[in-house]
Amino acid sequence: MAQTTVPASRPLPLTIPIQTIIPWAVLATVLSLLVLYFVGVEQGAFSLFGGQSVHEFVHDGRHLLGFPCH
Repeated sequence: MAQTTVPASRPLPLTIPIQTIIPWAVLATVLSLLVLYFVGVEQGAFSLFGGQSVHEFVHDGRHLLGFPCH
């Protein structure tokens, strides 16, 4: 019986166009800065919301990231 050889297929190199990454990178950066603002800065003179509700909601996160709040 004759054996036939099947040519080995090489995997194609992974290429991701930069145009598809940029919108996601911008979105991730904006969301990260928004979260950082609410965890680190949302109180006092630059407060967007009155009262202490946001401060109390992110209180443990502030301490975890090293922001003083008391």
